Amino acid sequence: MNNRADTPVTIIGLGLMGQALAGAFLKVGHPTTVWNRTTSKADRLVAEGARLAPTVGDALTAGSLTIICVTDYKAVHELLSSSGIELDGTTLLNLTSGNSAQAREAAQWAEQRGAHYLDGAIMAVPSMIGTAEAVILHSGPQSDFEAHRSTLDALGTVTYLGADHGLASLYDMAGLAMMWSVLNAWLQGTALLRTAGVDAATYAPFAQQIATGVAEWLPGYAQQIDSGSFPAEASALETDARAMAHLIEESEAAGVNAELPKLIKAMADRSIAAGHGGEQYPVLIEEFSEPGDD
Repeated sequence: MNNRADTPVTIIGLGLMGQALAGAFLKVGHPTTVWNRTTSKADRLVAEGARLAPTVGDALTAGSLTIICVTDYKAVHELLSSSGIELDGTTLLNLTSGNSAQAREAAQWAEQRGAHYLDGAIMAVPSMIGTAEAVILHSGPQSDFEAHRSTLDALGTVTYLGADHGLASLYDMAGLAMMWSVLNAWLQGTALLRTAGVDAATYAPFAQQIATGVAEWLPGYAQQIDSGSFPAEASALETDARAMAHLIEESEAAGVNAELPKLIKAMADRSIAAGHGGEQYPVLIEEFSEPGDD
């Protein structure tokens, strides 16, 4: 296992995130090689002790671990397919944002060329890199992850998800679904309360309390989903649907956009029509598991 602070690493791609990754390695003493199309983006890092590689090929051979963080997977392929690039024996960790299909395809492509390939996702903003608040997700062969785990600890809280290279991207997308859903629900409530003169700052602590309370339901609801049994221990879906109707009515009466609650109620209505009205809310997983109308 590479657990020495002098383990050499390479960062390819020096956007804001790539610069933060390189800076975190430099801070704890890792010899750090960097490469970017626009070489001026490396100036600060070079001043801090990084080495600027003249070519991508040189960058790949400089470190025992190469982290790629560029615009998209197309850019990854363009860089690594350049003339003279040799991937055999290299270890690549791709932290470029994309979807699970792209991650799996990139893994197959890299492994066919003799590389050890891990895919990952960064659940943080650049300023958080190097702190425990920065969660970095990894998927791919566990042996490759474990070989570099202690090196990767310099970036934040590293998490291994499994051998499927697409898992990091899927978790990333699932996290975004949670984030936007919570924020959209808060905005819906904020818009309602503003019609009565309540400002967002006044409502926010109450909304935070509700969000925290709902989050505590998730483990129990997860058990229902995994078991395929949805007894109405707290509330039946048909009861929830009546409350949804009240939210729609309140929104429309206040002149507030009701598209979001209407969407959720339409899904609940379909589930009730299918005979699930007496079951608990997580039974809607069946609706979420089906492709919707475009």
